[in-house]
Amino acid sequence: MGVIAWLVLGLLAGAVAKAILPGRDPGGLVGTTVIGVAGSFLGGWLSSRFLDRPVQREFFDAATWGSAIAGALVLLVVYRVLFGNSRN
Repeated sequence: MGVIAWLVLGLLAGAVAKAILPGRDPGGLVGTTVIGVAGSFLGGWLSSRFLDRPVQREFFDAATWGSAIAGALVLLVVYRVLFGNSRN
């Protein structure tokens, strides 16, 4: 996948993660994209490390999307545990 595909995947995965866990999180469009891209890397690493299932490098692969969304959810949960009450 190219850089543009990673950004689109990150934006959409971050948006889905924020829709699943609604709340007052930082960032807007850029923050959502960063959470999604970082979540994609985290989800891919967790998938290959612990599930022994490396993620394919295809944009339209269900495992790629699932791991990206799962990774973004993990990052959102970690953010809320560490900084949950800082945005009142």
